[in-house]
Amino acid sequence: MLRHILLIPAALAVTTAAADLPIQQVILYKHGVGFFERSGELKPGETARLDFKAADMNDVLKSLTIAGRNGEIVGGVRYDASEPLAKRLEDFPFTAGAEMSLAAFLDQVKGARLELRTGAETVAGSIVGARLDKPANGDRAAARELVVLLTDSGDLRTFDLSAATAVKLVDPKLQTKLRDYLALLSGARSGDRRSIYIDVQGQGTRDVVASYMTPAAVWKSTYRLLFAPKETEPMLEGWAIVDNTSGEDWNNVKLSVVSGRPISFITELYQPRYVDRPRAELAENRPTAPVLFEGTLESAAKDVARAAPRAAAPSPPQMAARQQVAAAYGGGASLGALGGVPGSTIAPDTEGRDLGELFEYGFSTPVTVKQGESAMLPFLNQHVKTRKLLIYSENFGLHPMNAAEVVNSTGKTLDGGPITVYDAGVYAGEALVETLKAGDKRLIGYGVDLGARISTLWDSAKANVREVHFNRGVLTTRNSAQETKTYTIKNVDATPKTVVIEHRQRPGYKLVDLKPSETTADSYRFEVKVAANGTEAFKVREERVYDETISVSNLSSNLIADWTQNQALSAAARQQLDQILQKKGDIAKVDAQLKQIQADMTGITQDQDRLRRNIDSLRNVAGQQDQVQNYARQLAAGETKLAGLRDNDSEQRRKKAALEADLNGLMDKMQF
Repeated sequence: MLRHILLIPAALAVTTAAADLPIQQVILYKHGVGFFERSGELKPGETARLDFKAADMNDVLKSLTIAGRNGEIVGGVRYDASEPLAKRLEDFPFTAGAEMSLAAFLDQVKGARLELRTGAETVAGSIVGARLDKPANGDRAAARELVVLLTDSGDLRTFDLSAATAVKLVDPKLQTKLRDYLALLSGARSGDRRSIYIDVQGQGTRDVVASYMTPAAVWKSTYRLLFAPKETEPMLEGWAIVDNTSGEDWNNVKLSVVSGRPISFITELYQPRYVDRPRAELAENRPTAPVLFEGTLESAAKDVARAAPRAAAPSPPQMAARQQVAAAYGGGASLGALGGVPGSTIAPDTEGRDLGELFEYGFSTPVTVKQGESAMLPFLNQHVKTRKLLIYSENFGLHPMNAAEVVNSTGKTLDGGPITVYDAGVYAGEALVETLKAGDKRLIGYGVDLGARISTLWDSAKANVREVHFNRGVLTTRNSAQETKTYTIKNVDATPKTVVIEHRQRPGYKLVDLKPSETTADSYRFEVKVAANGTEAFKVREERVYDETISVSNLSSNLIADWTQNQALSAAARQQLDQILQKKGDIAKVDAQLKQIQADMTGITQDQDRLRRNIDSLRNVAGQQDQVQNYARQLAAGETKLAGLRDNDSEQRRKKAALEADLNGLMDKMQF
């Protein structure tokens, strides 16, 4: 008897097995993506399946390329939709639950053609219905699965599915739907995985190459700098750290790591995108369709050219064997023979290659890294030009740092990363270095030098006037202020030292009689040699030049007199200022006279007010007529004086206006 769950016979569920395209090449970048190349043979009618995380599908769809290695046409590419499984299963005319019986499944496809084989008899007909027939006692184990068919002879017959040796849905379309349904269920077991299918068309076997970019762990670089005896340049040893988080093993792949940061971004290509369409109502008298206006070919061609991608996926690097470690040190000498910490005896088997602004290290020997594992791969073991020195910046405090000036003489780009320094056979410290192009150099600080102490002292001088300019009544002075910073270096060791002082650049300040050995984006660098057990004072003098603007009309005569004594003025400028000073003096005299006139007028007015009050108080007093007449005569005399003062005031104001006009004219003409 059949189990009461859905057991689809093999004839219904046969699907073509997916062919494998193993990973052949991996290129890791510094901006969070990796290039993967897969290849393998596909026979006619075969389908290759590539599985990815759902979150990676956007990058895959953006970068995937499919080609026959010998130029053959491959076929089509399809992939799993991004909709949830329940949503994708809604389009099927049936369901297949975990506890569903075969009878229950067949009951969903009433009317479909079904073929039953029971022993030597084969019966075909349309499904009328199917059910689970339970006995009266309710024993589920004894239940039978029954199907009712309308046979080709017109008979309605009931069949026990447990007696059937084969059950087949005759309709090819229904078989295809069932296969697709089962494929969706099978794919759902992989959780967050999505598949891309590559179909092969035509005759003959195809050697298919599939390449794409997906998010990948950033590769990391780390270095060891080993100081050798004085007559030998130090050795720089570089290692690449790679992490396999791709979800599958890398078995004997061609591995490359690339230094540089090309632009990369995520575009939502995997999620279906919908747009709202406008509604177009038809006129009642006749059908009318919406009008679609086409774009011009010229603008369309330009848009396509702008949107087209420029570069294809990188081609495999040309691999070549590298020198062995012994040869790098000349005559087979080992690192240990140089004295100090021995270096690694793994020879870097890489080939470096410039890719524009990028640099690629390709490992010649195939690499195997299992899923979830990481690997350290040597990519550099060469002598480099290096000079020991000290470096000091004021934020270091009292002591400078042990440092090295490393010149990238390797002919390759060195990716940024940590450097562990070994000196005199022992660990000396660690440093970080940015990406270093071939021929470039960098200072690295790896420890604090307790054998040297540095103190600083600021001193500033009074500002001096360097230039004076006058134009349209505005006086502009160019002033300079100097400041000096003294670095006092004390060396308490018995060996001489070279100290690189980093002096911060300040906006508006320039060096005076001093040239730095190097200049960075925000600092000057000066090299100072200090004798054994010696002290050296190094002064950095800077000058700030700034302008001050003053309106001459706002300057007092005393300030103008001071300016006429300034040695920065020319004789012609001093003569013009003397003229302005004289005019300002004349105006000041007129102002003094006007002030005195106003005071006299105020005194007379106050006296007249007093006389009028006296006259009013004595006007009706007997015997005071003579005094009233006396007051009246004084009032008349005061009016005469007021009239004269008013005339003088008007005259002085006219004189002041004329003097001010002359002054303005002088200032308008004045220029030096």
